[in-house]
Amino acid sequence: MNILIAILIFSILILFHEFGHFLFARLCGVTVIEFSLGMGPRLLSHVSKKSGVRYSWKLLPFGGSCQMKGEDESDESEGAFGRAKVWQRALIIAAGPVFNFILAFVCSIFLVAGAGYDPPVVLDVTEGFPAEQAGIEKGDVIIRLGSSPIFLYRDISDFTLFHHDQMTSGKRMKIVWKHNGEKKSAYIIPKKSDDGRYLIGISGTSMYRQTGDPFTTIRYAFIETGYWIRTTVNSLGMLFKGGVTLDDVSGPVGIVKTIGDTYEESRSDGAFYVWLNMLQICILLSANLGVMNLIPFPALDGGRLLFLIIEGVRRKKIDPKVEAAVNYAGFIVLMGLIVLIMVHDTGKLLS
Repeated sequence: MNILIAILIFSILILFHEFGHFLFARLCGVTVIEFSLGMGPRLLSHVSKKSGVRYSWKLLPFGGSCQMKGEDESDESEGAFGRAKVWQRALIIAAGPVFNFILAFVCSIFLVAGAGYDPPVVLDVTEGFPAEQAGIEKGDVIIRLGSSPIFLYRDISDFTLFHHDQMTSGKRMKIVWKHNGEKKSAYIIPKKSDDGRYLIGISGTSMYRQTGDPFTTIRYAFIETGYWIRTTVNSLGMLFKGGVTLDDVSGPVGIVKTIGDTYEESRSDGAFYVWLNMLQICILLSANLGVMNLIPFPALDGGRLLFLIIEGVRRKKIDPKVEAAVNYAGFIVLMGLIVLIMVHDTGKLLS
């Protein structure tokens, strides 16, 4: 069951991503040859008599594609990708990451409607710490820390992780909150606790949830989606700074294990909680996929967009052979990283 749920989640993410490419290719007049789920030999296949598009389900249950006519951009025949204008090709490529964010938002609507959102409400104030000295009280709502807006209680928790330098610098930091609807602000310096952590002195929990009307649900669905996008970007920043090790990174094997563990832990609480937790994983993975695909690295959508930006600035197409070679090299590097992470994830499972 765990494997089936993981395959279902991956399939939804991939289909939605590729559907973005498919839809905008059709809108821009680019011929789609095949739209497929999976990789390898075809298990099932159907060619539409109306559009001529082949829809396929392939053997290996990961990956997918939207194969367009003339994707090497050298083909100038009617309906080929290379014949489209630069902005049209950029739109087709960017549609996949954007559709991942749309999927994350749609899932967030169901999640917020079902489980609510975690407002940044202070449930307790620690005596002798900066928050108490600033006048913050139980029940107040934090709305800003430093230069970072606070929408969810998780934003407060993440601030201490992603802004560690600011927390430990010994410099003043602005905090803004609401007390009985009135906005207040103060400058504080995080204090080192007995266990070595630098704290503001407020406590709460992301388990404290509120629900609202449909407009509130839509608003917080946007906020939930934005939270996971920001978290992904900040995590990548930590990765590049060396603040994240291989143990903190998960590939397909690790993700499948996480999905399985979450399912096993949730099912005793009932199908509704399984549904909510699977939605949470879908939001996380979809936001991650959208952000990762925007990285300007060869073989990713972001890399292809970078080539198109260069082409737009030069007003001259890059040699397709050069672009193909760069993308192939990038693909090899990506596959090598994926294999490395999979081996490491497998080792953690067996240890």
